[in-house]
Amino acid sequence: MVEIKEVELKDESVFGQISEYNHEKVVFCHDHETGLKAIIGIHNTVLGPALGGTRMWSYASEAEALDDVLRLSRGMTYKAAISGLNLGGGKAVIIGDAKKDKSEALMRRYGRFVKNLNGAYITAEDVGTTTKDMEYIKMETDHVAGLPESMGGSGDPSPVTAYGTYMGMKAAAKKAYGSDSLEGKKISVQGVGHVGGYLVELLAKENAQVFITDIYEDRLREISSKYGSKIVSMDEIYDLDVDIYAPCALGGTINDATIERLKCQIIAGSANNQLRNEDVHGPALIEKGIIYAPDFLINAGGLINVYSELQGYNRESAYAQTERIYGYTLDIFELAEKEGIHNQVAAMKMAEKRIQSIGKVHSTY
Repeated sequence: MVEIKEVELKDESVFGQISEYNHEKVVFCHDHETGLKAIIGIHNTVLGPALGGTRMWSYASEAEALDDVLRLSRGMTYKAAISGLNLGGGKAVIIGDAKKDKSEALMRRYGRFVKNLNGAYITAEDVGTTTKDMEYIKMETDHVAGLPESMGGSGDPSPVTAYGTYMGMKAAAKKAYGSDSLEGKKISVQGVGHVGGYLVELLAKENAQVFITDIYEDRLREISSKYGSKIVSMDEIYDLDVDIYAPCALGGTINDATIERLKCQIIAGSANNQLRNEDVHGPALIEKGIIYAPDFLINAGGLINVYSELQGYNRESAYAQTERIYGYTLDIFELAEKEGIHNQVAAMKMAEKRIQSIGKVHSTY
């Protein structure tokens, strides 16, 4: 399922939105000939160049698109920092229907905008874009990752993202149940696209009971047939009596309305920005006794995979580094408990600590 909730902006001005998240740079890209309308958000480059995927989506408004790219790019900063990568945080969105509006010319024109940033931003694939799109972008700029293996890249990062999510989920199970085994656990997966589909495969191999939903009926039938998952409606997913809820589509699905309905003990999924409002819904999950595995931590496998590509790709090394998400997740739970804060804040605090410490090193040059 793909869902974006109504945007609630503290400041309606463009600069008000940007300053809220303390971004370094936001670039608006427009090309009349190809119909390109894109926004590139560069949040922080203390640790290195900003790397993050390009998402193509039919946003309800330009304000919603800006809000999404700002939240996503900030999340990439934390994701890179907490994973020990020498990367900054960036993200981009292209406004449009990926099934109807995308073209070679549009992606290549977008690649020219990325090139003009002179390496401050490196793009990769995301929702609505593919490795083929990265090939088109590569024709215009070298600042792109997630290329097909035939071109010396790492290919689709989705399997590694799913593996990291799986590791984080198992760590949360260890915290909740004293064992990280998912055998027999009832798990609802919201969104079975690239990452969600691979996650269902991992869960099926461990003999979990998996419930799935998505906006694409053909994809649901495919995954259900392949792994024996039970299909439920998009709205029903919130009311299931399950052990674990895994949001694997777009963000904002943990909000005032859904928290009241959730009956799970754990939330661990691959979607970005799952908490509609971190300050409100992080504490709300604690009050309800739900363990939340921070999204930007457990979905970092894709970024780790792409980073490995930039260093000289080694699949085994990428998976080994992604496996460390298990330990990082347990560390976050311990820090949150020790300091009496919710898990998302604990993860952000750990990420910011690394950024600040490395920033002091860089300032001596």
